[in-house]
Amino acid sequence: MQPKTTSRLTEYIAFLADQYGVKHTDYAALHHWSITEQGVFWASIARFFSIDFDTPYEEVFVPQNPFWETKWFHGAQLSYAHHIFRNATTKRPALIYQSENEYTEISWAQLIAKTVVLQQQLIEQGVGVGDYVVCYGINSPETVAAFLATNALGAVWSSCSPDFGTHAVCERFGQLNPKVLFAHRQYAYGGKSFDTTSKIAEIAANIPALEATIFLDLHATFDDAPKTREDLSVTSLSFSAPIWVLFSSGTTGKPKAIVHGTGQMLLEHLKALALHQHVDAGDRYFWYSTTGWMMWNYALSSLLCGATLCLSSAAPSYPTTDALWQFAARANINHFGGGAVYFQQQMECSSSFLDNTDFSFLKTIGATGSPLSAAVCKRLQQQFPKSNIVSLSGGTDVCTAFVGGHPDLPVIPGEIQCKMLGAPVEIWNEHGEEISNTPGELVLSAPFLAMPVCLVNDPNFERYQKSYYSKFKSVWNHGDWAATTENGGIIIYGRSDATLNRHGVRIGTAELYAALDQLHEITDSLVVHLLDENQDKLVLFVQSESNINEDIIKTHIRNSCSPRHVPDAMYQIPEIPYTISGKKVEIPVKRILLGEKLEDVVSLDALKNPHAMQWFLKIFQ
Repeated sequence: MQPKTTSRLTEYIAFLADQYGVKHTDYAALHHWSITEQGVFWASIARFFSIDFDTPYEEVFVPQNPFWETKWFHGAQLSYAHHIFRNATTKRPALIYQSENEYTEISWAQLIAKTVVLQQQLIEQGVGVGDYVVCYGINSPETVAAFLATNALGAVWSSCSPDFGTHAVCERFGQLNPKVLFAHRQYAYGGKSFDTTSKIAEIAANIPALEATIFLDLHATFDDAPKTREDLSVTSLSFSAPIWVLFSSGTTGKPKAIVHGTGQMLLEHLKALALHQHVDAGDRYFWYSTTGWMMWNYALSSLLCGATLCLSSAAPSYPTTDALWQFAARANINHFGGGAVYFQQQMECSSSFLDNTDFSFLKTIGATGSPLSAAVCKRLQQQFPKSNIVSLSGGTDVCTAFVGGHPDLPVIPGEIQCKMLGAPVEIWNEHGEEISNTPGELVLSAPFLAMPVCLVNDPNFERYQKSYYSKFKSVWNHGDWAATTENGGIIIYGRSDATLNRHGVRIGTAELYAALDQLHEITDSLVVHLLDENQDKLVLFVQSESNINEDIIKTHIRNSCSPRHVPDAMYQIPEIPYTISGKKVEIPVKRILLGEKLEDVVSLDALKNPHAMQWFLKIFQ
């Protein structure tokens, strides 16, 4: 599909001027209006996207302090699934799927039929409004149908991918007391077949509330008898009724069960995808993710925009390192997203397919999960000169981004383009004062629509308050170390609890990683700052295929970062540990080096490569 010459954001700005008399000369002014006039702003979003309220709202925005008591679209009722299926059409497929064994397109008629079949099985198990339904499955079309069947009934969804260990799954799902488990008993990844039958049995045995398991393998073929949208039971819910539960990484304690609101996700994702990423009806949207990462839920909402959702359960670099790019070319994908680490690895590899294929159909390339370095952004711009490089930062806690893309602003490597509309983002110093052009804590200084409605089993919001409001009592502190720029952009330097504060000079770990990425002999790296009453020590771990030269590395850090951030100790290690969602395991490694036990600092089942932790145990414990 050829991109439109006018972005959805431009259309929205014209809509504001025509319908509300709101006119702004630049984006900064528009953003300021969106956070100071949230009631009008979110009402305009609902009108612009023609939201179908089954019961109209009484008030759009009733702010409260604490923020979690804020009321949004009070009195309204609606259905997320309804807004998905209202885009059903015969003009294009609903889903395109790439596994390691097949490529297939799923029509809207097939998706509707499968959703009806799965919903009927849920109804037979007595699933209704507010019940929890969980999934231990891969990113495939039948998983999407299972979610839609669940959501249409008003039940609450939660999912984990099969690369999670059973302990991690039970630690998450066990908090929900789910009624039904969807599961895949087998899947292929990296050229290997995996049988999860025993894992599923163990999960079911450890969650007493489960009443049934529905195997999605039996529904992988979309040849069900034809059904219509009228055959689907669609339940209307209050605006803030739970839609799904996402879980924090679980690397530093029992994972938080984070509950998001139905209307909140509907409006926020339409705004984020259509306005900020320019996802339009007829586009093809892909974000490489598993069902255990919030980007799976985020990508689902491309269906709200009338896009075709593209899915992959295959290993990203199998059978060749450019496998996903081959999928993108075959499916004619317009929006290609993945983790920043993936793009870094891809830009370091040579690919004749990439070099000799016309990717002009790509409107955006999206990156998140960790900061996208300026060097990688530049290489992406060179490789895909007609694509907008969209870097996002937000997280599981809000299932969206605070800062992200803008289809009509320039992309400056190393910076995220803008604060997203409706997100009251500020950077504060340790005294709670807003600062500019200087690194500080990223906060939300006012209520934000996508804030979670609650945490599971936290009736008095005690854990909620501790998680997000313990540093600054009056505002949401997200835990990112960031800065605004003169261009109106944002730089994310990493997690604030992992920043490197040496003798009063504080930099984010992402800055040091970006500097080390310039050294071709370094494959990956991890740095921790050991600071207590007995020591002030910076320790660098380097992954390399050849012997490292410590003097060259130290000189490079001294010149690229600062003399104060030259590591005191350096180790060459076999592999850097990562969480399943692709984040470096900085804090648990730091705590191990400070003498804590492995079982007290990290759940190995929450790691992508748990074996990588063994080296630290061998050397430091």
